Amino acid sequence: MKREMRKWVALLLIPFVLVMTFGTAPVQAESTLGIHVDGAILVDAETGKILYEENADTPLGIASMTKMMTEYLLFEAIEDGKISWDQEYKVTDYTYAISQDRRLSNVPLRRDGVYTIRELYEALAIYSANAATIAIAETIAGTETEFLKLMDAKAKELGLVDYKFVNSSGLNNEYLQGMHPQGTGANDENVMPAKSVALLAYHLMKDYPQVLETTKINTKIFREGTSDAIKMDNWNFMLPGFVYEYEGVDGLKTGTTDFAGHSFTGTAKRGDKRLISVVMKAVDANGVGSYKARFDATRALFDYGFGQFSNEELLPAGYQFEEQKTLPVLKGKEKTVAIEVKEPIKAMIKSNEKELYEPRFILDESLLKDGTLEAPIKKGTVVGHVELVKKEGEDYGFIDSKDLGMEVVVKEDVEKAGWFALMMSAIGDFFVGIWDSATGFIKGLFK
Repeated sequence: MKREMRKWVALLLIPFVLVMTFGTAPVQAESTLGIHVDGAILVDAETGKILYEENADTPLGIASMTKMMTEYLLFEAIEDGKISWDQEYKVTDYTYAISQDRRLSNVPLRRDGVYTIRELYEALAIYSANAATIAIAETIAGTETEFLKLMDAKAKELGLVDYKFVNSSGLNNEYLQGMHPQGTGANDENVMPAKSVALLAYHLMKDYPQVLETTKINTKIFREGTSDAIKMDNWNFMLPGFVYEYEGVDGLKTGTTDFAGHSFTGTAKRGDKRLISVVMKAVDANGVGSYKARFDATRALFDYGFGQFSNEELLPAGYQFEEQKTLPVLKGKEKTVAIEVKEPIKAMIKSNEKELYEPRFILDESLLKDGTLEAPIKKGTVVGHVELVKKEGEDYGFIDSKDLGMEVVVKEDVEKAGWFALMMSAIGDFFVGIWDSATGFIKGLFK
């Protein structure tokens, strides 16, 4: 009887235990680094080596991290001479209306105002000003609708995947007061996986490192000394002097919307190491998103990168592969040519894992003709590249396989042989062929 009662009491208590358990469990599972995000990645900014990733291939909302693409296109337009920093922009009905929405990050623009591109860019990079961003898009392309075409084309060129751009600022289109770009939905929002966000940041910093001169500014007065003056505090609270300050941080772009949550593309430099991190929809252990959550997640990534990785030279310049030191040459004064690694190959790897990486030579088959190189051949001609293979454990590879610089080249010039030498070689090859056929035939008779 007592045993039966204990059984029923246990059955009655199970639902209450389950409710208590579910009520206290974290909303998101903790990653190996102790961060709670929908997506994340950590990259060496110099080589593009991926040091860590978590759900990095899933498209997610990017919010104002979108502005990195607008920055890239701005720097490119200035470099190409299409616009200038001192060029003036006259406010349109669109940018005026958006700039007056105090729910958004903005610097208020006067309806009859005129602003330089430099002023608008600083508002974009420091304060994530949305109307200022649209103004830059209009200056470059005429309309934001046309600017989207430039964004898509550049994304394709840079190798980004699984992206969707619906505006230049990263806002949800519902905040654009019905003036959102043509062909986009009234509630659409920009999306991209963490890996593509990191690739965008990687190219922005590689091609236009001057972006960091502005993103590192923690506070600036917009239109200082005028009645329109407004204090712009950088939304990157990991910069010096802010609450989540982290040594070496000088960029790059925050992003926050209901859809994207609290996201951040950060970069920090210590000594000879520079890292790029991306965290998307960061929350705390209880599943609550906040500025603190995204900066805590970024801090964990940076601590991991700076603490456990170092820049190591895996191969010296001039290295030759034991299994293939030469390639055959056709129509050359020499029958073979030596090949070597063009430049030292370095990568940021865990300090105790250097011996786990094995270099492999990958030949560019498109350069071969009937299995050989054809003379004349110039010293330094690229014939392939090095692939680093980790013999055990997980390796994430590189953010951009096209930009590795791991080239294998020919070691010396090979001149084309003269006509007489080519003729004699052809005659020799002819008789060698006859001899091989004859000996093959005779051998066949005795089988």
